[in-house]
Amino acid sequence: MIVSSSRFRSIAITIGLSFWFFIIMSSLGQFKIEYFAIFVASTLIVTQVFSSKLANVLETFAIINTKIFLGIVFVLVISLYGILFRLLGINLLRLKKQDSSYWLKIEEFTPSTIFKQY
Repeated sequence: MIVSSSRFRSIAITIGLSFWFFIIMSSLGQFKIEYFAIFVASTLIVTQVFSSKLANVLETFAIINTKIFLGIVFVLVISLYGILFRLLGINLLRLKKQDSSYWLKIEEFTPSTIFKQY
């Protein structure tokens, strides 16, 4: 974001705010496409008009918005993997043998099965 223009920053901020508007209004059950279009248009117009004067504020807001969004995505992905692995019976740490695990058994190597290749 440091090397991007102030106009691009305002578009990025508009997209970020629109995303949060959609999430919040949908979770409250109040989402309407007309309100969403008005919000996006007004945010885009305001940020484009004042983009050169608000360049530092837009950059700071974009950084905060990105950190929050990526943090939420990271927590959700890790949670989904944990739930999925629990349902499938996958033991990532392999601390104990389980009959209900989907891990493949690894062949045991003995000195007689290992050959020198030179």
